[in-house]
Amino acid sequence: MPAEAAVSVFPQLEALLPHVQKPIQYVGGELNSTVKPWEACDVRWALMYPDAYEVGLPNQGVMILYEVLNEREGVLAERTYSVWPDLEALMREHRVPQFTVDSHRPVKAFDVFGLSFSTELGYTNMLTALDLAGIPLESKDRTLDDPIVLAGGHAAFNPEPVADFIDAAIIGDGEQAVLDMTEIIRAWKAEGRPGGREEVLFRLAKTGNVYIPAFYDVEYLADGRIARVVPNKSGVPWRVSKHTVMDLDEWPYPKQPLVPLAETVHERMSVEIFRGCTRGCRFCQAGMITRPVRERSITGIGDMVEKGLKATGFEEVGLLSLSSADHSEIGDLAKGLADRYEEDKVGLSLPSTRVDAFNVDLANELTRNGRRSGLTFAPEGGSERMRKVINKMVSEEDLIRTVSTAYGNGWRQVKLYFMCGLPTETDEDVLQIADMAMKVIAEGRKVSGQNDIRCTVSIGGFVPKPHTPFQWAPQLSAEQTDDRLGKLRDKIRGDKKYGRSIGFRYHDGKPGIVEGLLSRGDRRIGSVIRAVYEDGGRFDGWREHFSYDRWMACAEKTLPAFGVDVDWYTTRERTYEEVLPWDHLDSGLDKDWLWEDWQDALDETEVEDCRWTPCFDCGVCPQMDTHIQIGPTGKKLLPLTVKNAAPAPVSSGHTH
Repeated sequence: MPAEAAVSVFPQLEALLPHVQKPIQYVGGELNSTVKPWEACDVRWALMYPDAYEVGLPNQGVMILYEVLNEREGVLAERTYSVWPDLEALMREHRVPQFTVDSHRPVKAFDVFGLSFSTELGYTNMLTALDLAGIPLESKDRTLDDPIVLAGGHAAFNPEPVADFIDAAIIGDGEQAVLDMTEIIRAWKAEGRPGGREEVLFRLAKTGNVYIPAFYDVEYLADGRIARVVPNKSGVPWRVSKHTVMDLDEWPYPKQPLVPLAETVHERMSVEIFRGCTRGCRFCQAGMITRPVRERSITGIGDMVEKGLKATGFEEVGLLSLSSADHSEIGDLAKGLADRYEEDKVGLSLPSTRVDAFNVDLANELTRNGRRSGLTFAPEGGSERMRKVINKMVSEEDLIRTVSTAYGNGWRQVKLYFMCGLPTETDEDVLQIADMAMKVIAEGRKVSGQNDIRCTVSIGGFVPKPHTPFQWAPQLSAEQTDDRLGKLRDKIRGDKKYGRSIGFRYHDGKPGIVEGLLSRGDRRIGSVIRAVYEDGGRFDGWREHFSYDRWMACAEKTLPAFGVDVDWYTTRERTYEEVLPWDHLDSGLDKDWLWEDWQDALDETEVEDCRWTPCFDCGVCPQMDTHIQIGPTGKKLLPLTVKNAAPAPVSSGHTH
C-alpha cells in the first residue's frame, strides 16, 4: 500500500462536520482509544460494527478484538462505523472515503477490513462502507490494493447471503482467530506477497478455520434446493470449523473499555461473566452456537470490574451472558460486588433474568447501590404448551410466584418478553399472553396492596435461525403475525379491570420476514441485498429507515431468475434430506441431534440442561475438543484494601 494512500482525511472531513447531525461521533479520541504509529506496524486492521456509532461503540466483540490486536507488537487496529445518510451524501460529493475514527485513515489502506455482524440487517451498511471506501463490492473484482474483507459475529455462522461481497469469514470466538490470521498475513507480506490475493486467501483456507466462499461452488437441484457445496481448489477443506476460546480468565478483555464521546445505547461498563448456554431453548441461535458453557471465575470477574471501573469512571456494571443468573456463583458475585462498591454507589445490572433463577436476595444485591428500575423476564411462549415446544421450562406458577415476590418486595414494574410465530403456535397460544399479564397484575395488586402496579408485555416475531433445531421450521407470514398480534392487542385493551395497567409493545411482522430471508438464505440472496443497497437501502435495523416494500420489490426483481421467491426461503418447511446453505460450516452441533430435537419440539418434549445432567450428545464437546467449564471455585470477592487512594491521572485517550 503506497504511503500517501494512508494519509488522514481529517482536513477534508472536518469541513463537512458542521453540516451534519451529531458530528462528535466521527472525531475519535475517546478515553482508552489507541493510535499506533502506522509505519511501525506491518499488519493493519480496520474493524467495523456496521451500524451507527451509538450502537457500534459499546459492542463488546469489536472492543475486545480492538484491544487484543493493538496489544500485539507490530499490529494495529482502528475502528470505523456506519455514517448517517447526511454525512454519506457529503462524503460522496466531496470524495471523502470511508475512514477510521482513530486516525481518520481511509479504510482501503488497511490489510484487513473486519466486520462484526450480530444481526443480518447490517448487510446493506456493509455495502455502503465498501463503496465509500472505494473497495469493489464483489470479492472477484478486488486486487492486491484492496483489504481482505472479513465477516465475523453470530450472523457469520451463515455467511452465504453475503458470500459474493466478503473474502473470508470466521465463525465462533474471535480472540485467538484474529491473531492466527494476523500471523499468516504477516508472513505472506514479509515474503513479498507471493501469488497475490489468491495465495493469502488459500493460506487462510488451508488452516480449516477460515472460510473463503470463493473456494467453494454451490450446485443446485432443478427445484431450487442445494445439491451440494463443494471445494473448487485442492487443499481446501470440505468443512470449516468454529473457534472456541477455553479458559476465559486468560482473556480478560476489554481491560480498558472505550468511553464514548457521544451518547450511546449503553452507558456502562460490561463484563462477560460466561460464554455459552446449555439451557437448550430451541429458538435461540446464540445459545446453540456458543456451546459449551465456559464460566469466568468469580475472582477473574472481580479483577475485570475493578480495572474497568478505574479505566472508565462508569457508575454501572453490566454482568453479561446469555443467562447471567445461571452463573454458578452469581449470588456470591453480586453480593461481593455490591459490598465492594457500596460507598462508590456503583450499580449492577443483568440483561434479563430467568424466571426460575430469580430470587429476591440476588435482586436486592443488584439494586443495592443503583436505582431500582423494572425487572425483565422472558417466558417467550404464551402458553404452557408453547414453552414445552421451545424447551423454555418455566411454568405459569413459577412466573406468578416470581413476580409476586418482586412486587411484594417493592418493585412496581415488570416487563415480560414473548415471541409470536413460533412453530405449531395457534391464536389461542398467543391470546394466553393476555391472561398471564392479567394474572401478574392481579397478583401484584394483591401482594403490594397498591394499584399502581405495571406490567409491560413486549413481543418479538420469531425468526428461524441456522444451527438450531428450528432451522427446518416454517416462518409465520407477516400478515398472519400482524393478525395474531392484533387479536392479542384487542384482548388486552378490551379488559376493563387490568387493561390499563398492561403496556403492550410489539413489532409488526414485516422486519421478521426480511430477517428470515437473510438468516436462512443462500448465495442467491446476494442479488437481493445488492439491489436493495443500490435502491438506497441503509440502516435496516432502524425502524425509521427500514423499508419492507423495497426489500420485497428487489426480491421480486432478482429471485425469479433462480426459480425461487421470498416464501421459498421464509414460510417453507425444510425436510431432513435437504442440504442447508450452512451445512459445510461446522458449529460442532450434530445435525442428527438437531433434527431429533426438532422432532421432540413437535412432540412437545422438554430436554434438561446438560450443565447439571448427563450429556445429550449434541456433539460440541468431542467435535470441538472442548468441555463445560463451571465453578463453583469456592472463592469469595474480598473488599479492596486501597480505598480512597489518590485518583490516577486521566490520560488523553492516546496510548502508544
